[in-house]
Formats: sequence, C-alpha cells, structure tokens
Amino acid sequence: MISDLNKTTEQKMQKSIEVLKADLAKVRTGRAHTGLLDHVTVEYYGSMVPVSQVANITLIDARTIGVQAWEKGLSGKVEKAIRDSDLGLNPAAQGDLIRVPMPALTEERRKELIKVVRNEGESAKIAIRNLRRDANQNLKDAVKDKEISEDDERRGQEAVQKLTDKYVAEVDKLLAEKEHELMQI
Repeated sequence: MISDLNKTTEQKMQKSIEVLKADLAKVRTGRAHTGLLDHVTVEYYGSMVPVSQVANITLIDARTIGVQAWEKGLSGKVEKAIRDSDLGLNPAAQGDLIRVPMPALTEERRKELIKVVRNEGESAKIAIRNLRRDANQNLKDAVKDKEISEDDERRGQEAVQKLTDKYVAEVDKLLAEKEHELMQI
C-alpha cells in the first residue's frame, strides 16, 4: 500500500518537473533553439497544426532559426504564424527559407523573464506540495480504515517528505540554470 502510494506520488511529482521543463523551454533566452517554435501553429488544409509538422526547422547559427516549409504555398502562412505568435519574433523570407533571428534581450527584459521563470518554479513547487498533502491524506485515511498502522503512516509520511524535498530541490536547480542562462549575454 505505502510503496504503491510512494510510486504514484513520485510519478506525479516527476510529471510536475517535466511540465516545468516544458514551460521553461518556452521562455526564450538570447540564443536560438528549434524548440522555441513548438507551440506556433499554422493553418494547413483547414486545421491548425504545429509548424514542425509542415516545415523543416533548423539552426542556421547561434542566433538564427531556419524554417523551410515542405510545400511552396505554405511559406507565407508559416512566416505570418511566427510573426503573429506571442514570441516577439520577426521572421524574414529568403526564397524558400524563412530566417528567424533572435533579438538580443535588454537588461529590463531579462529581469522580466526571470520573474516569469520564478513564477513557473513557484507553481511547480505548489503542485509538488499539493501532491505531498494528497499522499499524506491518503495515509491518514488508510489508518482510519485500519489498513495500516500509525507507525506505517509515520514512515510513509517521512518517505513522502523525502520525495517532496528531492523534487523541490530539482525545481530550484532548474530555476538556477535558467536564470543563469538568461543573464548570460
């Protein structure tokens, strides 16, 4: 019972970390990376699809992403979708290739992005603490239903707390890495 609870709690906490990593990847630094365009969608035969499903996305250099649509008529739509996204990018078409330069970040913008990153981190920590609360409640309910002893409950709570500490430390590490990445020029 307790090992199952720990396993499911750990899996849920790991999911929180994965969500945080995905959210942090969306926060752009001065450097280009192809994952930046993952959430940009373009209209393709009546449905909205991610750019990565209709175009080849590559890195031209450290500050430029190259996007090449697989169909000729799609380049304009892809360029417009990137421009209209909330990423603040200004793509430029060169024949079939769309160049997406990464604008340099100002000091003020970097500080704003760090606030965003810290907010994402705090949300992840709250999610992890909520999982701890749920696991502890399940342990209390199990004691009430006489499924486990109070000693088992205490050991279970200690194990859940260790998991919580481990994942909160992981969140802090991810935040520190992202802040360091943002402050580099």
